[in-house]
Amino acid sequence: MDENNPVEFYKKLKEQLTETSKWPSDYLYKFIVETNTGKIDKINDIFDNTGAVINLKKSKNGKYTSISITVNLASPDQVIEKYKKVGEIEGVISL
Repeated sequence: MDENNPVEFYKKLKEQLTETSKWPSDYLYKFIVETNTGKIDKINDIFDNTGAVINLKKSKNGKYTSISITVNLASPDQVIEKYKKVGEIEGVISL
C-alpha cells in the first residue's frame, strides 16, 4: 500500500476493482501481523458477521501470522472500508 498517499491508493484500487470485477463479488484480503492474539482478534472482529472465511497460518518461527480472508462484498467501497478499518490496527501489513 502507498503509505505516502493513501487517498490516491484507494482511488486507484476502487478503479481497478470496478473494472475487473462484477459486484457483489468475493474478495481476498491478505494481512501479516505479529503473532499477537489481540491484533488477530481485532481483525476477526472487523469481519465478524460478514460470512467471511478466515484462514490463519503462523510463520515457521511463530513470530508472525498470515491472515487470508475471503468475503463476499457488495461494492468496491465496502472493500476499501474494510482496508481502512484494518489499517487502524498498528503493525498490520496489508498485501
